[in-house]
Amino acid sequence: MDEHERREHLRTARPDTQAVRAGQRRGPEGEHAEALFLTSSYVFGSAEEAASRFAGEACGNVYSRYTNPTVRNFEERIAAMEGAEQAVATASGMAAMLTACMSWLSAGDHILCSRGVFGSTTVLLNRFIARFGVEVSYVAPTDYAGWQAALRPNTRMLFLETPSNPTIEIVDIARVAAISRAAGTILVVDNCFLTPVLQRPLDLGADVVMHSATKYIDGQGRVLGGVLCGSSALIEQAVAFMRSAGPSLSPFNAWVLLKGLETLRLRMDAHSASALALARWLQEQPGVIAVNHCGLESHPQHALALQQQRGFGGVMSFEVEGGQPAAWRFIDATRLLSITANLGDAKTTIVHPSTTTHGRLSEAERAEQGIRPGLLRVAVGLEDIEDLREDLVRGLAALRG
Repeated sequence: MDEHERREHLRTARPDTQAVRAGQRRGPEGEHAEALFLTSSYVFGSAEEAASRFAGEACGNVYSRYTNPTVRNFEERIAAMEGAEQAVATASGMAAMLTACMSWLSAGDHILCSRGVFGSTTVLLNRFIARFGVEVSYVAPTDYAGWQAALRPNTRMLFLETPSNPTIEIVDIARVAAISRAAGTILVVDNCFLTPVLQRPLDLGADVVMHSATKYIDGQGRVLGGVLCGSSALIEQAVAFMRSAGPSLSPFNAWVLLKGLETLRLRMDAHSASALALARWLQEQPGVIAVNHCGLESHPQHALALQQQRGFGGVMSFEVEGGQPAAWRFIDATRLLSITANLGDAKTTIVHPSTTTHGRLSEAERAEQGIRPGLLRVAVGLEDIEDLREDLVRGLAALRG
């Protein structure tokens, strides 16, 4: 079997196999691990070959801003895992969001966004994209009549994140996809919290899947990265933006992310199991007002999560009595958890959303998203669950202090 046949065979392989092998092109050395191509440019055999590649008439690398073998390996692997025709990798998750907006929106268009999204997404849309003549409006994530009613004749894109950050609301992707399809818009779904291991939005009717690969795809808090996956017709427009604007993923970061994909399912299963166990325990603790985790039977969209997800993920949030002062005491009392806004790491992280990840939003915007002063977000890592429980007990004890 030659290299082309091997790659085609992997397109129909099962997800765990694709996570380890899809997209790899072995060179003349027959390397077993993916090669890392640390080069900015490529040498052409002749002036004619250079002209043909720059014009897109001949296949081959041109410049690492938008053609690099290691980055292409990552793009093809994540596309296979998401069931997409093509993917384009970016320098970060927010670079992926910017690329989506700049590739598929024009002045005079309208984007309809779920209220339950990462704070920087809201800031990007309101303070920057809107400056270029794009209308932006928001709808409650699970208000499907609201999604329909908020459509305008100039609506071009619908954007949602499920589970939402940090309140863990679950959006019915198929239902919003039907609304989007009838309106002729592009539905983009941020799949960062679950990854293709636990959720495949394209199978449910979405047009594009977005990731901050910085999170679970890396899995160890080492590098930044982002990616958009979808049809070749849409992704080629994003590649054109990448070629001109250059928010591209570095080859080294792509190589690290490839290694992360190899262990993604094992890690997501472990994150999910520990998070659900801790969420069940936390909801029984004094001082905890509410726990948000879609694996809990008490979660309002638990049945939907069972239907459209293969697991519940490693992120939960919970509200403590006493507002911001109590939340800060809880955080400061922990000794094991990392106080950082990142998530998807092997190390468990804890953060106070209203003063960090969503701190640039107005108080009214935070209230609309259900981000109250006493809310904490925990992304459960891979430590022993009993050690994590003991650390959370320290935080709970501080609530009484």
